[in-house]
Amino acid sequence: MLSNESGQRSNVEDVIKMELYSVTDGKIISIEDVKDPVFSEKMMGDGFAVEPTSEIVLAPVSGRLFQVADALHAYGIVTDKGIEVLVHIGLDTVTLRGEGFTSSLKEGMLVKKGDPLATVDFDYLIEQEKKLTISVVIINGCSEAYRYELNKESAAVAGETIALTVYKKTGK
Repeated sequence: MLSNESGQRSNVEDVIKMELYSVTDGKIISIEDVKDPVFSEKMMGDGFAVEPTSEIVLAPVSGRLFQVADALHAYGIVTDKGIEVLVHIGLDTVTLRGEGFTSSLKEGMLVKKGDPLATVDFDYLIEQEKKLTISVVIINGCSEAYRYELNKESAAVAGETIALTVYKKTGK
């Protein structure tokens, strides 16, 4: 209901809409299709993944880095609306201790959508028998207030293709 007879608003919920862009060139897949139960079973949250064809990984949204993993395989970004996004490069890549990853980013820095987060040596990851899948997860989005729309694009372009649209009810 938008208004009652006296013209006052009641029972109105505002919705924040946020678009997450593909972090690299490649194929967007459902988070449920990632070959790691931490992601596929949404233990960290909902989101999407990309099977990459480019070694440069970009920020899917603008915000502040609240996490840059020592192993350079994971980046946490909080948007100005308070939505926390984790970009996790490869599967079981923390064990590489930063080998195969290049990044100059530090926790607390601001990034814009499309800014480079890291460059990855896919040949090295493959030699180490690691999967290349890049997962992008809304880590504080595990509530009824969130709704997700996935774009399964067969040929996503880094920083240009919208991979996931997030809707968050604010309850105002």
